[in-house]
Amino acid sequence: MAHHLITGAASGIGFLIAQTMLRRGDHVWAVDLDVAGLSKLQVHASSPAHLRTGALDVRDAEAWERLMGDIAAQWPQLDTVMNVAGVLRPEYVGQTSTASIHLQIDVNTKGLIFGTEAAARLMVPRRHGHIINIASIAGVSPVPGCAIYCASKFAARGYSLSVAQELRAHGVKVTAICPDAVATPMLGPDNLRPEAAMIFSGSGPMPPDKVVQAVLKAMNKAPVEIILPGWRALLAKTASLAPGLTSSVFGLMIWLGRRRLARTTGHTPH
Repeated sequence: MAHHLITGAASGIGFLIAQTMLRRGDHVWAVDLDVAGLSKLQVHASSPAHLRTGALDVRDAEAWERLMGDIAAQWPQLDTVMNVAGVLRPEYVGQTSTASIHLQIDVNTKGLIFGTEAAARLMVPRRHGHIINIASIAGVSPVPGCAIYCASKFAARGYSLSVAQELRAHGVKVTAICPDAVATPMLGPDNLRPEAAMIFSGSGPMPPDKVVQAVLKAMNKAPVEIILPGWRALLAKTASLAPGLTSSVFGLMIWLGRRRLARTTGHTPH
């Protein structure tokens, strides 16, 4: 019976992962700023003892340390830490607010780093554990219109791949999961904007259960990285290797994304 810590668990991918782990009969410590949202997980726990919930601002390094202290005191082991919490604010360069820059870097990058560092301090002495970091395909390929989000996810992915090599010698596994756009509240009405056109250039946001399947695969095989879906992974890798040669492709993808956004919102694309 495994023990998992999951951030961003009040909605979206985090909620579905927590729900899945509880249905497996595992123990889940679910954290989020939205404590009311976490309470909805209780119906999925086979017993109250299988679910612990609490408020956590992933940007607070000291709060991470307190949480790990509580986990060490109350659980016999910590098998998996899943850093899922994330934010997206599509904005064009030159129009990006300072608050938006801080928010995306602090949550998507620093929050994930704080969580990984705190987990490593608990797991390394025990030579046991698996850290699963939800990055993004935006951490593999440039994403015009979402430069700060892209920067935050490139950093999250690079950090995860680096510490994976460090921690393997200590018996701790690290996996970075990089999904394309996912149908979660993150892609709600506030982000159906022209700046986000690149995100909507595929066949449409994937269902969040695809990410859950990737998490289960990661738990089973512990690859260093999973990028999904496969065809977008190939395109993203190519764009990352030769960004100058893919400008015309990006233009086409942005045009497609704007058309799909227009169908969704009813607004004429520009």
